[in-house]
Amino acid sequence: MNKKSKTFCLGDVHGGFRALKQVLLRASFDYKNDRLICLGDCSDGWSEVPECFEELLKIKNLVYVRGNHDQWLKDFLQKGKQPDIWILQGGQASKNSYLFDYPELMKKHLAFLKTTKFFFIDELNRCYVHGGIKPGVHPKDTDKMYLSWDRELWENRYDSNLMWFLEKQFKKIYVGHTSIYRFSHRPLKYGPVWFMDTGGGWEGKLSLMNVDTEEVFQSDLVLDLYPEERGRR
Repeated sequence: MNKKSKTFCLGDVHGGFRALKQVLLRASFDYKNDRLICLGDCSDGWSEVPECFEELLKIKNLVYVRGNHDQWLKDFLQKGKQPDIWILQGGQASKNSYLFDYPELMKKHLAFLKTTKFFFIDELNRCYVHGGIKPGVHPKDTDKMYLSWDRELWENRYDSNLMWFLEKQFKKIYVGHTSIYRFSHRPLKYGPVWFMDTGGGWEGKLSLMNVDTEEVFQSDLVLDLYPEERGRR
């Protein structure tokens, strides 16, 4: 990265390739110089999961934080696991896309998923995680399942004591996983925590934020971008 590069944080894509292309274009994202920190769950939902991963892999400075859906996809690509909960929560679309449309990408994307992180802390002490963190506990000492599945930060977002502890721990915290589109179609901030999943995998929008300026770039309603599909509804 150089002095002119920017750092962006991306909410949950859930197979919405058309939305992904929109936000990157609207942000004038530079694939060679800018950094993209993806909060996970590119997998499961809309039908273009392989296309999403292929687009992200074009980005030189990509940091990918693994989400719970990414873990499900990894287990499917590696071991053939197909739990009912995964299939019902958007996994069927991922399964169909790989088996019928892009079988040649299965090994490539599995290899990529094996390299992904469960959290990332940047040079300015900003923390990026899919689900959440425990206040006072470093993410490296936290169970990986908790990092990818936790929703307590959202459930306790009005707890001023919690936010005070988190502010002592990190400058900012960016999370995905918990879709907030029924509350807002834009990212919401409580204390140091930004909630970035604005419903791109459901009936909301995909959000991309320049974390230095906090400028937000959004897709159209993803439901409108895929009128021929039901997605995860």
